[in-house]
Amino acid sequence: MREVCSIDPRDMQVGSTPRQRQDKQPGIESEMQPKPAQPTDYKGTGKLTGKASLITGGDSGIGRAVAILYAKEGADVAISYLDEHGDAEETQKMVEAEGRKCLLLPGDIKEESHCQDLVEKTVAEFGKLNILVNNAAIQYVRDDVLDISSEQFEDVFRVNFFSQFYLTKAAVRHMQAGDSIIATSSINAYRGNPIFMDYSATKGAVTSFIRSIAQSLADKGIRANSVAPGPVWTPLIPSSFDEAGVENFGQGGLINRPGQPSEHAWPYVMLAADESSYMTGQAIHINGGDYTSS
Repeated sequence: MREVCSIDPRDMQVGSTPRQRQDKQPGIESEMQPKPAQPTDYKGTGKLTGKASLITGGDSGIGRAVAILYAKEGADVAISYLDEHGDAEETQKMVEAEGRKCLLLPGDIKEESHCQDLVEKTVAEFGKLNILVNNAAIQYVRDDVLDISSEQFEDVFRVNFFSQFYLTKAAVRHMQAGDSIIATSSINAYRGNPIFMDYSATKGAVTSFIRSIAQSLADKGIRANSVAPGPVWTPLIPSSFDEAGVENFGQGGLINRPGQPSEHAWPYVMLAADESSYMTGQAIHINGGDYTSS
């Protein structure tokens, strides 16, 4: 397998990131410098053998890391993404190198009909759907509520939260006892963020939604949990911050550096595996020691 992890995560200190800027969200991983660290050296033990998964935003960042680990643990992977075909095809190669199937599903998750198609195409390809990972998101830097247009507010909610509702509703029709829904929340759901007010609100909604559907689905044996990252070096960063913001990204917390996708993927394996069968309605916080917000 071609190595894609260009750095040791511990070497990426605050202020060490080269200035860079991408003009379109959700961003392109192949254009980032340095490349995000992905978990290529992980050794699977068959925890997800025979399972089928659907990951939104699975082409890059945390979604790519989760796709890699799921494949290494024996799961087939369907990847939902907008239009970042190059990144998605690279992730597909990584999944298939592990001997697993990888279905690429481009399109806009703001649309309910597309979310329904994602689920149906995954089930048609793999014959089932055991793991839904609602991970895709967008964010825009705005430090004044007056600068947040109604159009932006609605757009952020449709991508970050409405899609999770649409996909969950479509997926549970095919899920059985032992299956799992996992959402990517955020540290900002717990502490807020003055430059990401609408984004933070969506992540708060995601957190409450997960806690609610966990109760609703408990009798069916379907579990729902979330992972709440802090600052992570993914394509969303250079496509939302200006160059100065990218250069200083990741300040705060005990570790005081940006996290890497490779440092976030394992909890998604645990939450999908039988070993976490007693865990539902919970959030796992991965934020470099910024525990005051969780």
